[in-house]
Amino acid sequence: MIDLTLTQLADGLAQGDFTSRELTDAYLARIAEHDAQINSFITVTEDSARQAAEAADARRAAGQASLLTGIPLAHKDIFCTQGVRTSCGSKMLDNFVAPYSATVVEKLDQEGMVSLGKTNMDEFAMGSSNESSFYGPVRNPWDAQAVPGGSSGGSAAAIAARLTPAATGTDTGGSIRQPASFCGITGLKPTYGRVSRWGMIAYASSLDQGGPMARTAEDCALLLSAMAGFDPKDSTSIQRGVPDYRSALDSPLSGLTIGLPKEYFGDGLDASVADVLQAAIRELEALGVTFKDVSLPNTRLAIPSYYVIAPAEASSNLSRFDGVRFGHRCENPQDLEDLYKRSRGEGFGAEVKRRIMIGTYALSEGFYDAYYRKAQQIRRLLTQDFLAAFNEVDLLLGPVAPTTAFNLGSKNNDPVQMYLEDIYTLGINLAGLPGMSVPAGFAAGRPVGMQLIGPHFEEARLLNVAHQYQRVTDHHQQAPAL
Repeated sequence: MIDLTLTQLADGLAQGDFTSRELTDAYLARIAEHDAQINSFITVTEDSARQAAEAADARRAAGQASLLTGIPLAHKDIFCTQGVRTSCGSKMLDNFVAPYSATVVEKLDQEGMVSLGKTNMDEFAMGSSNESSFYGPVRNPWDAQAVPGGSSGGSAAAIAARLTPAATGTDTGGSIRQPASFCGITGLKPTYGRVSRWGMIAYASSLDQGGPMARTAEDCALLLSAMAGFDPKDSTSIQRGVPDYRSALDSPLSGLTIGLPKEYFGDGLDASVADVLQAAIRELEALGVTFKDVSLPNTRLAIPSYYVIAPAEASSNLSRFDGVRFGHRCENPQDLEDLYKRSRGEGFGAEVKRRIMIGTYALSEGFYDAYYRKAQQIRRLLTQDFLAAFNEVDLLLGPVAPTTAFNLGSKNNDPVQMYLEDIYTLGINLAGLPGMSVPAGFAAGRPVGMQLIGPHFEEARLLNVAHQYQRVTDHHQQAPAL
């Protein structure tokens, strides 16, 4: 059962090949056997998962099941989940039990999906390697010496290791796509505002976006149809109808033009990753896709722009964690100032502190215009680059990251090198565009993802291309040996 996709699991449940309880028990047993060496889960909710599975079986017996009813999944530990610890990978929230569920969690609960637990992540989603978590680093199932990517590395690693068939993730600057690439799974970052952010603990509010992570594009289409939609509780939610994303998966690709940004295929791209992408391009050409060279001239400015805007928003969002209302509180504070200082000093890790300090500096008097305002102006230029490219082509294709998964600890002493891992993903978030990572092959035994980028609200087209590619390749079917 653990090797089946969501669609295959749905068929098996409908045909009575197995029950949701049997399926849930199989995944819980696999988590118990293998997660100690991967560390992909922070919390495993065994009892509530079994109860939800039995409820799903009863719902199916009563003829009230949807396509997703009874299928297990895991939630990134950034989504509030009622009655379950929601830590954001931080000591600051180690003792926080959410009193309500995020809209995404509610939507999937309503479908009858079974939550296996909460997955590990970079602290407050700040990182590209899943090494900043208070609960320790996640290891890549393909190579225990490699990182799984971040910040949704726990979700990606759990799917790759067959500990869950699907998971939720969030993407602020590549945090769905990069771990999906490093772990050889499929991950989709939707258009900003397409999936509700209510109940998703904020890192950078104008950039954060939740999305599906699974083995195939078809699975992601199934999940996105359930996750997406307008939410009046989220002021950034887009009031727009949700299509049936599966309905367009089988559309032919002939007549489609995909752009290849020259800035994505320059000197910074590892040769082995480039070779994998060229092979993927040839596969798509055989399916009728036409490729055209395009330019995104301001790509090099994405990193400095992002690393001013995101920390600035983080410094504001994380000010609520002060030891007063919830979360970590220091012992025996002398006064209010001591309470603030020691609670935050003890509760936040090094990377979170670094970004709070950067953001506070960028927003301070005398520096706002020089840094934050300028970064927002660059953001506009980046968006215009993408819009101009989409006047020439239907989609864009490129790498997700310059390299395959790097080794644990190899970039911890050089934050700038870590930030450079996001060069090909940040611009998509700054522009609010949809993007996804699709397994495209391997380089030296480590997975390589192909990034597809579309105009706003063109998730269906991205999923269509990815699905057609996956029909003629088997990279997404490969599994690490545990």
